[in-house]
Amino acid sequence: MSHECIFCKIAEGKIPAKIIYQDTDIVAFHDINPQAPVHFLIIPRKHLKNLLDVKDVDAYVLAKMLMVASDIAGQLNIANEGYRVVINTNRQAGQSVDHLHIHVLGGRTMEWPPG
Repeated sequence: MSHECIFCKIAEGKIPAKIIYQDTDIVAFHDINPQAPVHFLIIPRKHLKNLLDVKDVDAYVLAKMLMVASDIAGQLNIANEGYRVVINTNRQAGQSVDHLHIHVLGGRTMEWPPG
């Protein structure tokens, strides 16, 4: 893991976060700047900058991240009404932390484009 990366530090337990789920591969935690009533992030423990860094060997972790997103959405009571899953890749797409992460947002109506 990169010791300069804030998400690596969260995964290592060096920075506190409101952890929802963790295992040997991934960590899920509440976003500190939520954009919806429910907004959490899921990160791989392995440092990957973004989707461009993902290789075949990482496919299992990506699939696991999506399955955990669905499980947590159910636990947080947003699954039935609906939720959004977002992965931003690079700055122009809105990626602000250079560590692959999934945003899961719910608890309100989502519009596209945002407005």
